[in-house]
Amino acid sequence: MNAELFKREMKDRTYIAADSEMHLHMHEKAQRARKITAEMNKEYRTPEEIRKLFSKLIGQEVGEGFVLFPPFSADYGQNIKVGKNVFINSGCCFQDQGGIEIGDNALIGQQVVIATINHDLNPENRGNMFPAPVKIGNRVWIGAHATILSGVTIGDNSVIAAGAVVTKDVPENSVVAGVPAKIIKYLEAE
Repeated sequence: MNAELFKREMKDRTYIAADSEMHLHMHEKAQRARKITAEMNKEYRTPEEIRKLFSKLIGQEVGEGFVLFPPFSADYGQNIKVGKNVFINSGCCFQDQGGIEIGDNALIGQQVVIATINHDLNPENRGNMFPAPVKIGNRVWIGAHATILSGVTIGDNSVIAAGAVVTKDVPENSVVAGVPAKIIKYLEAE
């Protein structure tokens, strides 16, 4: 299995059986991601060095407007798409096998977790997984310590409050907070 075939399967939300070819591929690519992020995280890196390492991790070039403050971790690395002028603060963890898309001018706070895989609830099949992508719109601000769960889409201009656990889609121009996150305010569209 190669990364392109794997990403197609993830886009189709293919069920991942434990010890299957897809599962083994995930583990293999996790080693690649760990190696690159260890290089990124082990000592001070200039913004240019960070952009270069992150580009290598995701397999596509990020622009000069991209900023990331290490440490950072990703479980797969090659299923992350980043728009222009994205800021990712320190301590973020991206479980990206299912796919993560981040829109232009997004701000992601410290220690944000983005998870794109759920395990089977049946104890007999607990090692099996369900992937679902996370899509973050343009100009979204995600506060520190928030968790975004698989299958969630966050609409443009929205704000995720610090510590929120987002379990369902967030409409554009809204503010959500809490566990589970609920809409607490609507923003005026410009």
